[in-house]
Amino acid sequence: MTDRVLLIEDDADIALGVHTMLSRNGFAVTTAGDGREGLRAFHGERPDLVILDVGLPEMDGWTVLERIRELSEVPVLMLTAHGQESDKVRGLRTGADDYVTKPFGNAEFVARVRALLRRAGSSEQPAEDVYDDGHVRVNFAAHEVLADGVPVELTATEYRLLVTLVRHRGQVLSAVRLLDLVWNDPVGIGPERVKYSVMRLRRKLGATSGADSPIEAVRGFGYRYRADRNRAAPLRQPKRIYRLGTMSGS
Repeated sequence: MTDRVLLIEDDADIALGVHTMLSRNGFAVTTAGDGREGLRAFHGERPDLVILDVGLPEMDGWTVLERIRELSEVPVLMLTAHGQESDKVRGLRTGADDYVTKPFGNAEFVARVRALLRRAGSSEQPAEDVYDDGHVRVNFAAHEVLADGVPVELTATEYRLLVTLVRHRGQVLSAVRLLDLVWNDPVGIGPERVKYSVMRLRRKLGATSGADSPIEAVRGFGYRYRADRNRAAPLRQPKRIYRLGTMSGS
């Protein structure tokens, strides 16, 4: 299946160049010249990935990104002429998955697009529609997570982390491997980030400690999801509902 890319870029020359480059590499590309047009195309096309310029007319890229994140966790690659570290951090905290500064190399750009699609799993069908171990239930099609029957809303990164662990259940995944599978790492974040993300995910799933969570830390190696792990105490019901996009998820 051909991956569908939505390019929201107001510079006609850049839009033409990116469209041509991606089309030659086998992607189906739709373009939009401003933020409002881009959101209309997003709703109509349901793309697998969005390439989003920051400096858009009508509605800037930050606002477009926020609107997209209210509805979807589709991968978003920010494209901008601004190279300041603060802009990169803002984009990632708002929910972007990667950040490319103009000008950019064609080969690297295509590689980043492919990496985002690979991490999102958009190029392949999931092996199962629903995972349910009696405690955690993940509806992959609906992007819905329940813990002991209670809806738990996760950030995009937390959802990808849970899905990755669930789909590799029983396997030990190192922090470096999880960074590769779950995060796109443009600003050099380290494996320590995985530790804190796992801690947040455990809490959102209702665990009071690592001992009563199905996400097991294997000392010196990484993390493993074990649905059959003996828990020290019944898991508490999650007391808070987290809405997608309210945290950085990084």
